[in-house]
Amino acid sequence: MQLLELYVFVLAAFVGYMVISRVPPLLHTPLMAATNAISGISLVGSLIAAGAAHNRVSTILGFIAVICASSNIVGGFLITDRMLKMFKSGRGAGKKEAAGSGKGA
Repeated sequence: MQLLELYVFVLAAFVGYMVISRVPPLLHTPLMAATNAISGISLVGSLIAAGAAHNRVSTILGFIAVICASSNIVGGFLITDRMLKMFKSGRGAGKKEAAGSGKGA
């Protein structure tokens, strides 16, 4: 049974890498938003695992999962925010220059 689980994990990691590597740069921001939503779901699952208190090992592993999922969510939102600011600054600068040139003429 454990060999099957390892096989599924390796296959999922390979397929995930192949899917992410073929995403065009224009779609990275929406993809990050979807990834943040999935990380939110995994955070809820890890909170349930940590709070179930079946034994000490499951509580410790659940706590580690909460930390990993939380850092993934925060990092994802920071990256998404930075990418969105890159798009906003290009548009805002063009408007300011057009407004500035109209006043000087």
